[in-house]
Amino acid sequence: MTAKIPLHLKGRHSIFDRFAGAITRAAGSPWAFSLALLGVLAWAATGPVFGFSETWQIVVNTGTTIITFLMVFLIQRSQNKDSLALHIKLNELLAAQLAASNRLIAIEDLDEEDLATLRAFYCRLAELAEKEGGIKRSHSLDEAAAAHARKTGAPRPRVRQPSRSKRPKPRGD
Repeated sequence: MTAKIPLHLKGRHSIFDRFAGAITRAAGSPWAFSLALLGVLAWAATGPVFGFSETWQIVVNTGTTIITFLMVFLIQRSQNKDSLALHIKLNELLAAQLAASNRLIAIEDLDEEDLATLRAFYCRLAELAEKEGGIKRSHSLDEAAAAHARKTGAPRPRVRQPSRSKRPKPRGD
């Protein structure tokens, strides 16, 4: 039994998704940079007041460590979501192309050995295409050898040059 995919996606996001997205967007803004710079300058300006003590140094180290620790998780969440959306878009493009191999859909789930095997295949395919005069000629994982044989066995079509008589003559102004 196959799972049903809803025809209409609701687009509701969890509180954490909304929070992570808002913080990630805010953290990358010029205002956030300005605020962080202002904080560092304020901290540096208070150095003489506190005698550049260890406590004064620990304040900035602790603050930056905590902020960095929390931001790593928020940014990673946003990147995971963006990466998943990108993979889905690429899968849609592969599925929509008749000449593309459906074996490449969800390729990101393969292990390192399988990815290395596929990479070697595409390197070989690029070598074959280069022999034919262009790297974009062969492209399907399932039909690469057959396409290569077809391409090299059949005569290449002639490219017709446009007739000079049909070209408009330059006007002498």
